[in-house]
Amino acid sequence: MFDIGLQEMLVIGVLALLVFGPSKLPELGRMVGRFMREFRRASDEFRSTVETNLNFHDIDPPPPVPEPTPAVEMPVPLPSETEPAVAEATTAVAVAEEHGEPFCAQRGSRIFHRRGCAWVRRIPESERNYMKTIAEAREAGLTTCPVCEPWEPA
Repeated sequence: MFDIGLQEMLVIGVLALLVFGPSKLPELGRMVGRFMREFRRASDEFRSTVETNLNFHDIDPPPPVPEPTPAVEMPVPLPSETEPAVAEATTAVAVAEEHGEPFCAQRGSRIFHRRGCAWVRRIPESERNYMKTIAEAREAGLTTCPVCEPWEPA
């Protein structure tokens, strides 16, 4: 970088020894080391902040679409009176797979999204909180997503 060789380093070391003396030289070296460490840490933090802000609006690529399988019509048995727990579990799984609510938020978040927003894909299913209306989301203290700007049809 500065193209300083061994001879130049020896001259700088001798001059520092003459100017600061042998007792202050180790303390001066520690101070320079601390300064360099703090400077490197601050520059790394600044770099990571800039990279985070530049990549804030990048959308992850959509997940691969599964190949459609041919639909096979299977008769659905009616739940019998002896198996109500099995029927409730089957209904709960079906509800968990397909939510009809148009709005979604992450637990502990302050923003809610439309169900089709790209940010919803980033929220794990276990962390999602579904809402039916914008009024319900507002009552929970949530604000609208600046990307998808949720709205309700009139």
